[in-house]
Amino acid sequence: MITNLLLLSLLTGVTTGIFIVFYALLTKGLSFLLFWGDPMQTIPTLPVWYIYLVPILSIYPVNLLISRNDAVKEYGVREIADAIEENRLFFGFKELLIKTFASSLSLASGFAVGNEGPSAAIGAMIASKLHALFKLPGHLIRIALSVGASSGIAAIFVSPVTGIMFAIENIAYEFVKNYAGYLIASSVLAFSVSAYFLESLVFGYSTGKRLDYHYLYATLLFIPVMTLFVYFYLGLKDKILLFLRSKLDNHLQEYKNIILAIVPGSIIATILLFNPYAAFSGHEVVKILINDSFHLPLWMIFTIIILRILATTISLYANAVGGIFIALMSIGALIGYGFGEASNMMLHWHVESYYFAAIGAAVFMGVIMRLPLTAIVLALETTYDYNVIVPTGLGVVIVTYLATLHFDLKKLTLKKSIIPQQKKESL
Repeated sequence: MITNLLLLSLLTGVTTGIFIVFYALLTKGLSFLLFWGDPMQTIPTLPVWYIYLVPILSIYPVNLLISRNDAVKEYGVREIADAIEENRLFFGFKELLIKTFASSLSLASGFAVGNEGPSAAIGAMIASKLHALFKLPGHLIRIALSVGASSGIAAIFVSPVTGIMFAIENIAYEFVKNYAGYLIASSVLAFSVSAYFLESLVFGYSTGKRLDYHYLYATLLFIPVMTLFVYFYLGLKDKILLFLRSKLDNHLQEYKNIILAIVPGSIIATILLFNPYAAFSGHEVVKILINDSFHLPLWMIFTIIILRILATTISLYANAVGGIFIALMSIGALIGYGFGEASNMMLHWHVESYYFAAIGAAVFMGVIMRLPLTAIVLALETTYDYNVIVPTGLGVVIVTYLATLHFDLKKLTLKKSIIPQQKKESL
């Protein structure tokens, strides 16, 4: 059994890697084909009518495929986690190919979803097939699915430890959900104290191993700012979805696929015309901000945050096939970068904005996806810098606590117990 489990892991890793490379290249190729080159450069030069045509005509066949086979619909990272927990992630090779194409088309046409959900699903499906091939015991299916999902995440992010941590957080789900936050908070604070007085064993050629306490102090102000934006994101997303579903779904069910193409497609096209960085997966936004590739004024940062929240919500409503992992990171990166810029402007702290872009990306994703350890590891693999890792650990724990006071993060909605109380107070 151990030999077969090892073979399953090896074959899953290689096979998933090949499929993910194909999926990523297909997405990039479709994007260049639809927009006649790199969308970030060509969109301003293309006719306005054509920009509207691309997302509308792209999302329509995606919804047709979903209406005929619900297995095509996206399994995001959260759904993958729940499916692994309940041992119910099963679909065939045909569904996998259709899902891959639908996701690539959604991403390539500008919808603001990520590629990590389909990647995790690809790995999980491959692992489930190998589990059956090697005739492993039924109780190991959960392990096999976790092996596959982590392989998919590791491949698409080109980040092995993040993939491993993703699987660990799902295998040890109850422990992580209930206790990991306490471990993170105590660990990063204990480290912060000891690092001031003691000298750690440090690989001399590494970077980012000196803790600058300016960033730790600034995090204390960044926490309420990030909490405010988490509340804003969850509240605005709920209001937009409620409006769309009450106004469109309930009255125009007969023309649902057409409505899901024209309305969301037109909104995404408008966002593309305003600023292409406000649409698509958000990968480019994160890369630019954490590497400080170019400066963005505060008004532009805030505008793109609003547009990315709108684009992400509209993409979910339109059934665009893709996760929200990287989409949430992009929003968090914008919030962090804006905080750094505002702090330097008003408080004269002299902190680097791109540091807080990296912190914000990890914290925002970690809070809303309920993946605190993955957030820490993501910060580690992205920056290898204590000045990002320590504030991320502290931020993701405290912001999660503050967010859960009013929101059910598992359902990403306002807690029901609060609504009656609000009504009572208004009487």
